[in-house]
Amino acid sequence: MADAVLYRGERMKLLQLSWCLGTLSYIVFGVFRRSGTPLEISLGLQGLLTLLLFMLPVVGVVLGVMSLNRKEVKAWWVIGVIVLNIAMVGTGIYLLSPD
Repeated sequence: MADAVLYRGERMKLLQLSWCLGTLSYIVFGVFRRSGTPLEISLGLQGLLTLLLFMLPVVGVVLGVMSLNRKEVKAWWVIGVIVLNIAMVGTGIYLLSPD
């Protein structure tokens, strides 16, 4: 598992970046789903924020595909991260759709 350790001056792999974006979007979308309107912000601002957060897993999918093409790690790791990001894209679409 020495692949996951980052040493000083070493760059993060695309898979790790993709996983971080997927996890971050999972946490933020979970907050939006549970609280309805967090911090009592207007619906327009909440929609704009959700749209911007929707871009995180989309970028994560692209980075995951690039990581798969570069063969940075085993394919099943990359496929798992891509599936996580696609699920977050679906969650973003669900949150953007009107009730």
